[in-house]
Amino acid sequence: MRTFIMLGTYSSDAIENISGERTKLAGSIIKKNGGKLDSIYILLGEYDIHIVAQFPDMRRAMKASIALTKKTDITFATSEAFTAEEFDRLMAE
Repeated sequence: MRTFIMLGTYSSDAIENISGERTKLAGSIIKKNGGKLDSIYILLGEYDIHIVAQFPDMRRAMKASIALTKKTDITFATSEAFTAEEFDRLMAE
């Protein structure tokens, strides 16, 4: 499994529909797309939400990102993340 960071920005509709049920929905969408939800953080600043999830590949992460946007009205920028140790090993090759 690979780690992905999903940074989200609320639309005005997304703000009106904030609920614990939507948070559960996000977890189920990630799971439906072969992923595992690690954490969700709410932010102040440029982004409103920060999701850390594991997916087997970029394709499934992309499908989950689009599905989340469709179902929640939150726009996501999704990127694969590497630990510093993974990056150091990669650069040493």
